[in-house]
Formats: sequence, structure tokens, C-alpha cells
Amino acid sequence: MFVHDQYKLYQMAHTFINEHNYKMLQVDYEKDVLWLEKYKHNVSHVIRLSLTGFDWKNHLKQDMLHSLQQIDVNQRLITGKVVEFYNIYVSSHAPVDHWTNLQQPISVNRRKKTTMYMFYFDRENFFDEYHRFYELTGIEMDWIYDIPSESYAEQFILAYKNKLRYLKRAEKERAREIFSYGKPRLTYLLIALNVVIFFIVELTGGSMDIEHLIDFGAKYNPYIVDGQWWRIISSMFLHIGFFHIFMNMLALYYLGHAVERIFGTLRLFIIYMLAGIGGGLASFAFTIQVSAGASGAIFGLFGALLFFGTIHKQLFLQTMGRNLLFIVGINIVFGFVVPQIDNSAHLGGLIGGFIAAAIVHLPKQKQLLKQLLAFIIYIVMASFLVGFGMNEHSNSSFYELHKVDELLATEQYDMAIEISTEQIKLNNELLPQYLFQRGYAYIRIGELYLAIDDLEQCISLTDDIPEAYYNLALLYYEIEQFALAEEMITKAVELEPDNPMFQDTYDEIIVD
Repeated sequence: MFVHDQYKLYQMAHTFINEHNYKMLQVDYEKDVLWLEKYKHNVSHVIRLSLTGFDWKNHLKQDMLHSLQQIDVNQRLITGKVVEFYNIYVSSHAPVDHWTNLQQPISVNRRKKTTMYMFYFDRENFFDEYHRFYELTGIEMDWIYDIPSESYAEQFILAYKNKLRYLKRAEKERAREIFSYGKPRLTYLLIALNVVIFFIVELTGGSMDIEHLIDFGAKYNPYIVDGQWWRIISSMFLHIGFFHIFMNMLALYYLGHAVERIFGTLRLFIIYMLAGIGGGLASFAFTIQVSAGASGAIFGLFGALLFFGTIHKQLFLQTMGRNLLFIVGINIVFGFVVPQIDNSAHLGGLIGGFIAAAIVHLPKQKQLLKQLLAFIIYIVMASFLVGFGMNEHSNSSFYELHKVDELLATEQYDMAIEISTEQIKLNNELLPQYLFQRGYAYIRIGELYLAIDDLEQCISLTDDIPEAYYNLALLYYEIEQFALAEEMITKAVELEPDNPMFQDTYDEIIVD
């Protein structure tokens, strides 16, 4: 009769897998224990089938509690945070003492919120337990009314075990194919390109020199407003300091490997570029600081893997999913906490990478309508960021300051004074810079006392412009206010002791 119990267990497995789309989690053929799962509406429906009988209620209870612990131990294999757990025992006999109170659901809220329902299919209570199971799940098992001969049951068991082994091998093979579609060629090329460019910048003036970075193509909003849109792309390959490039290239190595193996080389290139452009445009739209780095494109690789998770949800959560979501969350929070981090580029890259992955889609899984929709969404997003950024920056005080810099460089001093005066009236956060620039323009047209007034206001507001003290020192020296000249040049040298021009002037004024 043991064969018939075994037949019932594997027929149940056949019903759940073939008719109700359950997937295998684990199988122990020696003990005849099977774990199955179906993930639906954010809930994992887990079935444990066990060919085990118990003589005593306490032994059954211990096994039930052990099964609950296995939900926690094997949480990586179980997709949902909420688990409906059907613990099914198939046996020839039931415990001899009173055990039916164990049929009450047990709810626990540990790593996963789990509710366990226990069913004990012994021969005496088989149909009662089936009806209780059907009322809870709606799963029919018509075969229970026609149990075959022992010889047929043995053949079915052997055949179905072999089928389960085949399904498990096929599932592993599908996963292996998904994660090995491409080879990580472009990942290495991108790393090499970033590193080479970094050392060129470092050797020709230093990657920490902001003006040097701007010359090499960093994201600088005033130049972009003036039409230098190529900076959105060039800034993706520039980095500020060794730590910046080390961390970005480390992330690119691991994420690039994963994305290129799943999507292939061409798709990786498209995702990387579209994500980087999305991150650059978001940075242009929402931040005024000079910025550079591959972070937007790298966050786009996160986005591509998240898109993969929407297509292969169970495989994603059972492999990289939870760790990836945790890392993305930590990086986003870190970006909001640390002001130096361009979180706009990170979020823009993340969203851009997700949309780019939807545009190219996974290999051998074309969905042209959805891909076209994703492309349209990307164009709309990019257009919005461009329009918003142009509107924000083309009339901003920061952009106007850039215009004043250019007017001074081309000796258009009257126009520089006019724009600076308009901005000074606004009394915004750039007031010291505008006072300094207008003071310099007054010097160039010979209005020394107007220049002194502006520079004195400038140093009363900030010590962050050592050149203001330097220019005042020269002006005071020019009008023979030598004590004030000494005070100003001394302050300039204190603020910037390595500036040779300040030092030379200091020596001249102090000696005189």
C-alpha cells in the first residue's frame, strides 16, 4: 500500500505543476519530499509534499515547525514577502492521539509573513482532507476517485520522477542560457576607455582641476545652454580623482558583466549610452554644478537589471534581485545625504537605463509595440529634461555670471557692468561674485573708487574670493593707502599661500 501513497503524492505534484503552473523549488527523491511555488499578485503560494507519517501528535507538530523554519532558511528561493504555505503530508496512517487541532492555520511574521495550512492525507481521512484543501485553494484532483493498480502506480512514479528530473535540468539550462547570452567584451573596452581618458586628463593638468575638466568636456550648464550638447556624452567618460574612477570602474566591471551576459554586447552599448545621456540631461536640468563621471550610465545598468526582473521575476529574485534592490536603495539614499553627489544623474540614469532596456528588450523576446512605446517615452523624457533645463538655466543668475565672464574676457566692460548691476539688484546667492566681476570691470575702465566700493562689499560677504583682497591691495596701493594695501595683500596670501602672484605682490608692498 506504500506505493499507492507514493502515487498520490506524485499525482498531486503532477496536478500542481501541469495544471496550476507551480514551479519546483526543491526535490528530495530519497525521502519523497517536494517543495513547489507559484508567485501571483506579490504572494508566494508554497506547497510542501511529504511522504511521511507520524505516530504521535508531538512528532507531527515538530515537523510542522521545522517546515516553517525552512521557509526562512530557503527565503532566497521563495519569491514573495508574503507566503501562503500548504504543508501536505501523505501517509497510510494518522497519529494515534488527538491531532486535528493542528489543522488550524499558523501565522508567523519573521523574515517573511507566512501563514501555514496543514493537511494530513492519511487513508482514513483522505477525502475529508481533500475537500478541506479544495475549499481553501479551489484546486481539483479528480484522479483521487480512480486509484490504479500497484503495478501501474509504480510505472507512473518512476516516469514522473524522471520527468521532474528533466524539468529541473531544463530549468537550470534555461537559466544558464539567460545568463550567458553575451560575452563581456564591451565592458572591458569601456573600462579601458575611461581609464585612458582619466590618465590623459590627470597628466595634462589634473582631474581635480574644474577648469581643466570643463576644457575636456565636463558637464557645464552655461556652455550647454550655448549649444555644446556634446558635453552630455563627453562628461560620461571623465572622472574627478582616483577614488571616483576606481569606484565607478569597479561597479562597471560587475554590472557590465551581468548586463552584457544577459543582453549581449550591442544591447549593452545602447543601454549604456542612453542611460548616460538620460543621466546627463537630468543633471543639466536639476543641478548647476560642474559634473563628470560614468555614474549615470552605471545606474542605467542597474535599471537594465531591474527591467530584466520584470520579465523573469522569480529568477531575478532568486538570484541577484534582493541584493540589487538593496544596493540601489542604499546608493539613492546616500546620494540624497551627501551633497557632493549628483543624485539627479543617478536617478536619470536609472530611469533611462530601465527604459533603454525596454527599448532593446531581452534577446529572442521581441515585443515591437512595447519597444516602440518605450522609445517614445524616452524621447518625451529627454525632451522634457532639455526644455526644463533650458528654461531654468538660460535666464539663471549662474548663466548670467558665465556671460559676464565671457564679456570680461573679450573686454566688453560696459556690457559686463550693465549685466552685473542688474544681477546685484536681485541680491541673490551669487552677489559676491557679481560684485567682484563688476569691480574688476571698473578697474579696467579706470573707475578705481567704484571698484573699491564693490570689492569692499564683496569681502564683507565672503572670504572665498582671494582675488578680491588682491585687487583691493593693488587699488589701495595705487591711491597711496599703504596700510590698507598691506592688510589686503596679507589676507590674500593667508587665503592662498601658494599663489606666486600674490606672494610677489606681497613682497613688493611689504618691502616698500
